[in-house]
Amino acid sequence: PLLSLSWLEPRAVVAAYTVAAKLLLVGVSVASCRVLAWTYTFSYDNYQAGSSATPTEEGVKKFIQLVTTYPQGFKLWLGPTFPLLILCHPDTVRAITSASAAVAPKDMLFYGFLKPWLGDGLLLSAGDKWSHHRRMLTPAFHFNILKPYVAIFNKSVNIMHDKWQRLASEGSARLDMFEHISLMTLDSLQKCVFSFDSNCQKKPSGYISAILELSAFVEKRNQQILLHSDFLYYLTPDGRRFRRACRLVHDFTDAVIQERRCTLPTQGTDDFLKDKAKSKTLDFIDVLLLSKNEDGKELSDEDIRAEADTFMFGGHDTSASGLSWVLYHLSRHPEYQERCRQEVLELLKDREPIEIEWDDLAKLPFLTMCIKESLRLHPPVPAITRRCTQDMVLPDGRVIPKGLRPLPLQPREEQGEVTSGFYSLLGRAQ
Repeated sequence: PLLSLSWLEPRAVVAAYTVAAKLLLVGVSVASCRVLAWTYTFSYDNYQAGSSATPTEEGVKKFIQLVTTYPQGFKLWLGPTFPLLILCHPDTVRAITSASAAVAPKDMLFYGFLKPWLGDGLLLSAGDKWSHHRRMLTPAFHFNILKPYVAIFNKSVNIMHDKWQRLASEGSARLDMFEHISLMTLDSLQKCVFSFDSNCQKKPSGYISAILELSAFVEKRNQQILLHSDFLYYLTPDGRRFRRACRLVHDFTDAVIQERRCTLPTQGTDDFLKDKAKSKTLDFIDVLLLSKNEDGKELSDEDIRAEADTFMFGGHDTSASGLSWVLYHLSRHPEYQERCRQEVLELLKDREPIEIEWDDLAKLPFLTMCIKESLRLHPPVPAITRRCTQDMVLPDGRVIPKGLRPLPLQPREEQGEVTSGFYSLLGRAQ
């Protein structure tokens, strides 16, 4: 009977339960704190290495150090239970990149953050849809379509150069080159994809600002593991701003598509192409609208929007990054910079207007080698993500277990050897 609480006063019973509940709460809290402390310690030590891939000077240095220390590959952790396998050596990378899409498909852990923005474009689609769209987009990269774009590139670069000259004349000793080059590549792409001139290098553009904002949000979310959950992310201010920026970008692309669709029925395809031939440019939206598969089926408006948005994202950031690294390396090696300059000046000698043309691109061998060497040292996309759907055996016999996410790095391979230094390719060329 003494073990029963019935002999106590009601108030005493309530008090006893309250004390017991508080003791239980304290116990659970202490246990939770211990678990969280262990999780933080584990995650911090391991995720610090994982976050080394962030596009900062310190992040790049840390990542290069890891690759130098572990040239075959190494494991990183996102939190205490999520391992990533980083593959570095060409032999191990080849095992993943040569595997079929069914064995090593794209992993949507990181790519999934882009899905609300880019939809099922070439970057995120897979299987039959990817194959069909890839075939339908092939005409967009025909030389006859690409050649007129050189004039657009010249114009956009001239605007950027004028800005730099003005800043220099005003006494500016330094500038954020990547920011300026990003605006230039976005300006070029908007003209090539949509035939639209937003004049974004000279004045603010809501559409261009939204693209830059979306790119920054995706990168930021990638580094915050607790926000990988869609439910949590869209409760945050960043998540809400991401959605607003998506709507702005989609509305712009949809408006261009609808306007162009209204033009096609009234003109007809032949007349439409004749008008475009007069202006000497057939933009990416035109190619998508005119594309048909083997059965004569056209792309839907949603598919066209996905591909256009994908190229705006994939084209501006990678090009800006690649160009910025080329200029960085040339600034560190003024003797090669001068040699590139003389090669260009010799090509353009006695030419008016002084502009690069399509056929000139094959007449700049030394500049081409410098660009390729810079891309080898600092590729704009240094890693890709895959997920193994079955055990994969590497050349040395080790096995990547099913379900693991290997990240193949772009190997710095030259004639079968892993090389380093800006002189490796140039030295052999000389």
